[in-house]
Amino acid sequence: MSSVQAKPAVNWRTISIYGGGLTALIVLFFVSLCYGEAAIPLHTVVDSLMGKQNTLEHNMIWDLRMPRTVIGILAGGALAVAGALLQTITRNPLAASDTLGINAGAYFIVVLGAILFPGLLSQSPFLFAALGGLVAAFAAYFMGGGRTSTPVRLALSGMIVSMVLGSFTSALHIFFSMETQGLFLWGSGTLVQNDWSGVAYAWPWVIGITLLALLLSRQWDMLELDESTASSLGQKVGLARAGGLLLAVLLAAVIVSVIGPIGFVGLVAPHLVRLSGVRSSRLLLPGVFIWGAALLIGADVLAKMVHNSSMELPTGAVMAIIGAPWLIWLVLTRMKAANGGGMTTSMSTGARRRWAFGPLAVVFSVATVLLILVSTMFGGMRIPLNDLIPSLFTSDGLFSGIIQLRIPRTLVAAGAGAALAISGVLIQMAVRNPLADASIVGVSSGAGLGAMMVIILWPGLPAFLLPIAAIIGAGIAATVVFSLSWKKGLNPSAVVLLGIAMSAIAGAGIQILIVRGAVYGSSGYIWLTGSTYARTWEQVRVIGLFLVILVPIAWWLARRFELLVFDDNSASGLGLGVRRTRLMAMATGVLLAAGAVACVGTVGFIGLIAPHMVRLLTGHKLRRSMFLSALVGAVMLVLADTIGRTVMAPTEIPSGILIALIGTPYFLYLMYRSNWRKSIK
Repeated sequence: MSSVQAKPAVNWRTISIYGGGLTALIVLFFVSLCYGEAAIPLHTVVDSLMGKQNTLEHNMIWDLRMPRTVIGILAGGALAVAGALLQTITRNPLAASDTLGINAGAYFIVVLGAILFPGLLSQSPFLFAALGGLVAAFAAYFMGGGRTSTPVRLALSGMIVSMVLGSFTSALHIFFSMETQGLFLWGSGTLVQNDWSGVAYAWPWVIGITLLALLLSRQWDMLELDESTASSLGQKVGLARAGGLLLAVLLAAVIVSVIGPIGFVGLVAPHLVRLSGVRSSRLLLPGVFIWGAALLIGADVLAKMVHNSSMELPTGAVMAIIGAPWLIWLVLTRMKAANGGGMTTSMSTGARRRWAFGPLAVVFSVATVLLILVSTMFGGMRIPLNDLIPSLFTSDGLFSGIIQLRIPRTLVAAGAGAALAISGVLIQMAVRNPLADASIVGVSSGAGLGAMMVIILWPGLPAFLLPIAAIIGAGIAATVVFSLSWKKGLNPSAVVLLGIAMSAIAGAGIQILIVRGAVYGSSGYIWLTGSTYARTWEQVRVIGLFLVILVPIAWWLARRFELLVFDDNSASGLGLGVRRTRLMAMATGVLLAAGAVACVGTVGFIGLIAPHMVRLLTGHKLRRSMFLSALVGAVMLVLADTIGRTVMAPTEIPSGILIALIGTPYFLYLMYRSNWRKSIK
């Protein structure tokens, strides 16, 4: 009998999940009221709940801690219900408001509203957050393939949408630091409330939408069936999916508008409740509301425990540290060690004409050299073309000093762009997924965390330790991901999902360091967005060393790496040690990306876009792809560096932000073409 026809059975496991959740929530409720800057005894909390008196402790409980705790209950429950709805309507266990980019979209539009329409934003923050969340959700859903999307593809699409919007939000923080400074802690997710206004604003929306979702529980149960069966039972599947998506986005948006973006609640709570065997939405939704509230209140209690006199940890960062290990556990315990694991093995680019490699190599090489030379002309002061060449070969020329400052940063940009592009080729080949790069497997976030620890925790250390710390952070992140996925045979799906979890943990660490160090808008924060500012010959030597050592290794192993495009059984039949080869390819790509991040910060998208652009022209020959991708990556980052130091001189735009601006339209087009071609096959 189907889950739609059967009456939900209430057994001891269901009772335990409700009873356990309510017990945990009640205990955490009182702990939250007791704990803070000043500890308040439990009997005082109970007395205040029985009857408020005009004392300092009672006022603190009712005016500060109670609103914070209540908004935590509402927010945790709302995010959990939104996650349960998204997982049901997409039939994807990885769907949640953060994995679909809803939180990032809402955050971006709210920050944009604070700059352009501050008066309107203060009156209706929910409208801004809802608009951003809806746009981001639809973008991630359709980029991921819509109804034909696989869990990993949808998670990757959501992560890419979040990366794009995160880059844009970072740009707004940098260029409008005065207008947005108050939003940075909020953007990390915080339950801090100064009065009851946030609760008064949020509770009608949260309770009303949750009750509506509960009343429509039969519609969500129908979506668990295949589409033809649901349609034969009279279900309007498309309308139900759209309605469920709208309710989920509205729940997430109202929470983001009050406390900022907080992730993983909507991922963890539904899985936790489903472990008890609950499947019917009528029982599932109340259960996830209770457990979501308990999870978020628990994270907030931990955030209050680890604090200093001036700044608490962001609750959203603490929740990520709690939730990411849960995702790791899901991958390690619930994913079978399959060969390929449902990964998308190729992305059709739609190109039918292939260009000859020789002419392309010549054209790209000449264009790269010319761009590097021309790049030295532009900046705060433009150097005339007739003065450029003489100034390159003499130290006495009028512009020689400026050129000697620009040459190393241009060479660093070219080398880092080439390293990121080759890294993308190798990682995509290794995991057989065209959406993978160093950002996906956690390398970029790990490198950023290592560098930020030096910048904030040990600011007096020598500058040369910054790239070393970045390399160590990247190495640790990659080691954790690869070692955990080794038991899964380095399953591509497992590698990607573990990389997303590791990125979340490292990203939470970066958020904590930025907030506690108050470095938002500083050079350290700008470094995180990807910058070639003030790069010297020291960074040229670093990136050159990585390229000189690792590129020949990748070139030598290219023929073995190319066999990874086949499924594991076919590759093994050709005599390839699949796990070992995949590990070598990923390790080489990770080290190249770590070297690039150490020199220019966390620049994204080059490792995603450059290989695709090359495959449009030449196909999948690995050595050709590496060579041409390196040139395309160099051109992209040099071009971004040139534009960034020119258009708003003397203010510089970080290269990573410009790469996102340049690369996003192309990547969205690529995803659209891929899904369109797949739909007509």
